[in-house]
Amino acid sequence: MGSIQDPGDTGQVVERYRFDGIVVDAVAHTLSRDGQFHSLEPKAFAVLLLLLRHADELLVRDQLLDAVWGHRHVTPGVLTRAIAQLRSALDDPSHEPRYIQTQHGLGYRFIGKLQPPETVGPAAATAPRVPAVGEMPAQALVEADTGGDAVDESPLRLKPAPTPEWRFLDWRQAANVPLSLWSRSRVLLIGLGLALLVLVGAGWWWWAHAPASRPTVAGASIAVMPFSSLSDNVDDRYFADGLAVEMHDALANVPGLKVAARQLAAPADAEGDGDVRRIGRRLGVATLLDASVRREGGRVRISARLSDARTGFTLWADTYDREIHDVFALQGEIAGKVVHALLGHLPGEAAGVARRLTPTTDVNAYDAYLRGLALLQRPVGESGNERAMVAFGQALAVDPHFARAQAGLCRAQIARLEGVSDAVAFDRAREACARAQAMDPGLREVSLAMADIARVSGQSEQALTLYRQVLDEPALRADGLVGLARTYGAMGQEAQALDYFRQAIAARPSDAQIYRLLGYHHWLRADLPKAIDAFVTATLLQPEDSRLWGSLGGLYLAQGDTAQAGRAFNMSLSIEPNAGALTNLGTMKFDQGDYAVAAELFQQATTLEPGDYLHWGNLADALAATPVTATQAQAPYRRAAQLAQQYVEVRRDDAYALASLAWYRANLGERKRALADLQAARRLGSQAAEVALWCAQILTVLGDPAGARNCVEGALKQGVPQQRIDALLSLQRYTSTGEVAQRK
Repeated sequence: MGSIQDPGDTGQVVERYRFDGIVVDAVAHTLSRDGQFHSLEPKAFAVLLLLLRHADELLVRDQLLDAVWGHRHVTPGVLTRAIAQLRSALDDPSHEPRYIQTQHGLGYRFIGKLQPPETVGPAAATAPRVPAVGEMPAQALVEADTGGDAVDESPLRLKPAPTPEWRFLDWRQAANVPLSLWSRSRVLLIGLGLALLVLVGAGWWWWAHAPASRPTVAGASIAVMPFSSLSDNVDDRYFADGLAVEMHDALANVPGLKVAARQLAAPADAEGDGDVRRIGRRLGVATLLDASVRREGGRVRISARLSDARTGFTLWADTYDREIHDVFALQGEIAGKVVHALLGHLPGEAAGVARRLTPTTDVNAYDAYLRGLALLQRPVGESGNERAMVAFGQALAVDPHFARAQAGLCRAQIARLEGVSDAVAFDRAREACARAQAMDPGLREVSLAMADIARVSGQSEQALTLYRQVLDEPALRADGLVGLARTYGAMGQEAQALDYFRQAIAARPSDAQIYRLLGYHHWLRADLPKAIDAFVTATLLQPEDSRLWGSLGGLYLAQGDTAQAGRAFNMSLSIEPNAGALTNLGTMKFDQGDYAVAAELFQQATTLEPGDYLHWGNLADALAATPVTATQAQAPYRRAAQLAQQYVEVRRDDAYALASLAWYRANLGERKRALADLQAARRLGSQAAEVALWCAQILTVLGDPAGARNCVEGALKQGVPQQRIDALLSLQRYTSTGEVAQRK
């Protein structure tokens, strides 16, 4: 396998692997390709070593998680991110792999051809000098691992594939809303490299100081950890995730029982061993509930354990093997035993807990609902919201009176509206919400969905009232706080908005989507450093979401850092093809003057997301940039204008969309309408930097050079990089002559 014994009889193993100009030295902890060092975070390097040591063998995901992270109390996304980093370092595209083959739903194997082990003398056992971080090339810098574990230099060995015994694992997903696709110049994303290292070293920055984020241990207190799935089908993980969420929400309604914020992923453990005492101290609770879930055919097996977080001892444990149709009664039974162990009795009406755990009488409808809930709360990829809609629709097809599924369908449609600027989704959302309200007007999930409808349609006061109605519901409190933050942000009340964001993070600290929305809030106010900080945290919590990486590139592009932007786009596309990364990569090529390549990338984006006006507008810009294709630009401009008009009819508070619409109309020769839309965008006062940039382009096309120059100055004052302005074809006549600089 490339590892040999040192002939100097020192007993030291020189473990070095060579293939296609690549050298991986386990002792020196280095990877070089064609003589150039490429840095990897420790966990990614450990994964690579395991793959090399077991070349041509399939290593299942759980084996890798156990061997590298020491447990599975981490998000499976950390493995996805590690593989993506390895592909980047090895120049190994996922669609045509030469070295790392993905066995979908199972794991990975190394398929490269290793060279025979070399013969080395004693001197070769000495590790070569590894460049310090500051000496590494920029492309080699990567972020620290989410767990913050120290590097274990001892050889990693795989444990056997897990047997069906019960075990207690923490994790997975159950979080949130979609990430908007900010395309050319509307970019919003996360930071990489040094920004990440600074953030991790600094801790959870300013909101970590919120008093609510540091609970004290109370006697009757519990944290419900993410349940682990032991199903042979990794796609079944949503079922275990959903059961954990439902259990948390049911226990949170028990009087006298303090329940920690919902854990969407296991809390970071500095020691890396998942010790319940350390986790209990971190969360400020006296007990932890964890469980494993295995579903096979028509049966479900749940092994649950209640642990004393102060001693580490098990207070209660049991294993249940039931028919799948008994899952509702089984959840209620587990909840009852937990409460009895902590309080000695079940206070209030026991029916309340049972009612929360039985939202429908049909287990098939419940299964589809849990799948939709997982996709809604922790969207992965651009199709996440659409898949959530399909799942909620399947639940309603089985149980047409399933109000929570109907409310979920409404929220998924709103998420699509905000994620890809799809105006048609708004009408569907209103229809879905109306049906949910008719089914159960007192259901808090319905109030939350109606609050989202009011917020996106600009009815701020109504939205505030509805969001406040859900704050006393533990399961929905974080969502209500985020809604209040976003509504106050839209009203221009910055202090209230930030305060509610802090409270939301304290209520659900492991929710990546809350950080994403906080970052978006900062981006709307042109505060790029804070936006980057927030998105760094979001990508740490949910690294498997390709959209976050694609948006990262957009943010760096807005700062003029094309090197970092390109790396982020490649990271996004290594996970999956997505319109966000393609359109942002196209933007970078456009700014570099490579209009043909930009047009090709924008065309691919329109194919993946044909309902987003931005992709069509970008395609039109690229076609219009060269005389050979300029005549082809009118059709995509018309399509962009049509879609943008539909969107702003719903979202009149979106200054960027209005300014974009004005640009499309200016290029279509609709001068009067273009100026009206531009004026409406400027009156809103938000996204001032982007609106100023659009303004300069629009007035240039409409023959108002003096007005265009004023808008250029405004864009510069708002922090738009000079090189970004220079790259815009329609502005070159003003920026290249230095007229703007003379007027400043």
